[in-house]
Amino acid sequence: MVELVTGHANKAHATAEQAAGLNAGILGLDDYVLNVHDKFELTVVSANKVTIGTGELVMQGRHVSQGTPEDLIVTNGSQGQKRNDLIVCRYTKGSQSVESAELVVVRGTPTMGTPTDPALNTTSPLDGGTTYDMALYRVPLDGITLGDPVPLFNVLRPMSDVWDSLSPLHLYTGSSVLRDAGSGGYATLWTFSQFRQQFGRNWDNDVCISAMNGDWAANGRQVTSVRAVPSDQRIDVMFDGRNPQPIRVNWAVMWRG
Repeated sequence: MVELVTGHANKAHATAEQAAGLNAGILGLDDYVLNVHDKFELTVVSANKVTIGTGELVMQGRHVSQGTPEDLIVTNGSQGQKRNDLIVCRYTKGSQSVESAELVVVRGTPTMGTPTDPALNTTSPLDGGTTYDMALYRVPLDGITLGDPVPLFNVLRPMSDVWDSLSPLHLYTGSSVLRDAGSGGYATLWTFSQFRQQFGRNWDNDVCISAMNGDWAANGRQVTSVRAVPSDQRIDVMFDGRNPQPIRVNWAVMWRG
């Protein structure tokens, strides 16, 4: 049955599950640290204690906030053995469907050889999982020495950072019949003023212009490149040879924004 979530229903009806579904649909079906505060920065305090800084994360649509730094204890290592521990944010749904999140150190198995990461809970709460772990750091131990922590999370970039890639693409195509300039080897496609009149903007380095032969029987010449000549206020098409006969050139002009 369809239900209006963001609307007054004269009763409590908006659920955390619905909010998580909205977050996951907008941000993606994955786990992300958001690009604010300390981004859960880890500081090694001693051989068995680390501090996790402030941050915001979204795990499987669930928003988790850490407003103050938190200390975590890493179990001491053993001489002659290696171990990988994982620091995770653990989601739990308990009795009466009460949900919570906490930072947990998941201890790995000591070994004389190459250590492996401990197993985590990976069934998403979106799929009915009642315990889920989002890995934040791998903490390697070599004997009693705590090594450099390895971040395991992705930082989700805000929309403002990717706005340029979402800006509309302006694309214009056409063709022109050109003749070599007096010195040969090139022809002027537009002066800067002609470009502005035709496309409604000034030429600058944000504009991309490409050109190619529009007539393959082009008197033995090929278009090789496009160049701008700011000193003479013009945009030229370059050829690989000189010939006074006209040549048809197909061109494309594009920019974003």
